[in-house]
Amino acid sequence: MEFITESHYFRVMPFLLEGLVWTLLITFVGLILGFILGAIFGFARLSKSKLIYGIATVYVEVVRGTPILAQILFIYFGLSDLTGINIDKITASIIAIAVNAGAYIAEIVRGAVYSIDTGQEEAGRSIGLTRNQTMRYIIWPQAFRRMIPPLGNQFVISLKDTSLFSVIAVGELLYMGQQYYGMTFQAFQALTMVCVMYLVITVPTAVYLRRVERRLDV
Repeated sequence: MEFITESHYFRVMPFLLEGLVWTLLITFVGLILGFILGAIFGFARLSKSKLIYGIATVYVEVVRGTPILAQILFIYFGLSDLTGINIDKITASIIAIAVNAGAYIAEIVRGAVYSIDTGQEEAGRSIGLTRNQTMRYIIWPQAFRRMIPPLGNQFVISLKDTSLFSVIAVGELLYMGQQYYGMTFQAFQALTMVCVMYLVITVPTAVYLRRVERRLDV
């Protein structure tokens, strides 16, 4: 009855709320940078230049073909060893999310643009728009609407990926739960609340994304 009388489910909350702040901060900042990278490399994957297309393809395939845990360790330890510059663990975490998410977002961008009927580009050119203007004013707005559901899914994936940053002692949600049960030996209660905190974010997000998808399909 110890775990009931001591209410560890509630005592762990200050730890988890502190971790949640870092989890959300790393996720949001990382995804903003990841979207910028994804847009750049996504359009590069549409380029007619073999060099630009090749560089973008290497980035996408290397990142998607390696586990994010290896990427985290490479950025935090490997780059520090190579450059001799100590990278702050929060900075390393944001970079890892940005680089990893950017590769997947690049494919989301490429796929969304490809999904727009070619007649849209022809229509733009027929009214005197350049290729870039057609992309900006006609194709991109339509493609972006189609990107919203997969971008939301990427948010959920990146949010859960932040749990891996505990390996470099980032004070995110899982790490703070580990800190609590390391002091109290109440692993079940602490980890249960960690899972609940993730679900509180991911389940409503998934429900919202399904509604958005239905609206976009109308």
